[in-house]
Amino acid sequence: MNFKKIITGLALSMLLSTGMAVAADFSKGLQAAQSGDFKTALAVWTPLAEQGNAMAQFNLGHMYANGYGVPENDKTAVKWFTKAAEQGLAEGQFNLGAMYDFGDGVPENDKTAVKWYTLAAEQGFAMPQYQLGIMYANGRGVPENDKTAVKWFTLAAEQGYAKAQRYLGAMYDFGDGVPQNDKTAVKWYTLASYNGSEVARENKDAVAKQMTPADISAAQDMSSRCLENNYRDC
Repeated sequence: MNFKKIITGLALSMLLSTGMAVAADFSKGLQAAQSGDFKTALAVWTPLAEQGNAMAQFNLGHMYANGYGVPENDKTAVKWFTKAAEQGLAEGQFNLGAMYDFGDGVPENDKTAVKWYTLAAEQGFAMPQYQLGIMYANGRGVPENDKTAVKWFTLAAEQGYAKAQRYLGAMYDFGDGVPQNDKTAVKWYTLASYNGSEVARENKDAVAKQMTPADISAAQDMSSRCLENNYRDC
């Protein structure tokens, strides 16, 4: 599959409001999957999914998308992701959006991908927020709009999502959708680098060469304050 690097993994919890028996069955399937026994997980989750349980539906989609315990089958994965997504499960909406984004199991369709990404992003999910930033920045499935791209990158970046932090740094670096600002660019590049982005570190070093020591220090203070306050003061 083309999107394995961004697809979300198994849903790990079951709300007790679904019923104690259902929660117990779901947990049995989860324990089996976590131990690598996907055949047992499949046997447990399939009846739950067929009864309309969104998290079981999502997990079946994940298994078929990756060939865990079943032959890899993108069309079947889309079937289960769709059922979960239509019940409002953010993970299902994101993964379904990714299937349409990359044309896995369905014809590639950027507009449909944006639809599902948006629904997941509006629930506060960082990965679809980042993907929407990419879509708006590149005009894929939507009119190109750098300001809207910045909005979605910011929401994901403030959750500590390194890719979004790097792209947000680039938006400030080049003045796309926001006024150009080296200090803010370095702040976000620094945070992305802290969270594992080697490209962001290289970008930060390149911008810093054009800045005064005082401005570099100010940018570092901004990133430190952001981390100390868990991204609530960025």
